Amino acid sequence: MSDPAFLAPRNWIAVASAEHVRRGRDGGFMQVCHGKAAPLRRLRPGDRVVYYSPTEQFQGKDKLRAFVAIGSLAHGAPYQVDMGGGFCPYRRDVRWARAKETPITPMLGDLEFSADNRNWGYQLRFGLFEISAHDMALIAAAMGADLAQQDAAAREVQINGCISFAPAG
Repeated sequence: MSDPAFLAPRNWIAVASAEHVRRGRDGGFMQVCHGKAAPLRRLRPGDRVVYYSPTEQFQGKDKLRAFVAIGSLAHGAPYQVDMGGGFCPYRRDVRWARAKETPITPMLGDLEFSADNRNWGYQLRFGLFEISAHDMALIAAAMGADLAQQDAAAREVQINGCISFAPAG
């Protein structure tokens, strides 16, 4: 039986407004589906995530339609944060890569999840979905992000039966 800690990283698209993504990027975390824990439990340390933002602001009418942040999951389980007013969302820590925000439209014909699929946007409603390594590489290249550097920063090292992760660079 293989040790799940040494499985190849999976690739994900998360969906949120750009203002929320930027707040998470600046704070070193991610949050999806209005703070639900269950989607975050699907992710493993080392998995790659890229955020797609349909709008600039939450519930805004301003269309952005861009990838806003990309990185890899840090070690640790989802944790809850009290933001006041009874809102206690779950988060995961992320090592965000240096990247430029990039519109999705020029890539739609090349991404496997959207090519030849006129209803590609439907899956965005789930807030988090898995994509191929091909799509992640294409998005990372368009954003100018170095995933190899991210992977090296997230590389697992077995020490005394414990998994540790290199600190973010």
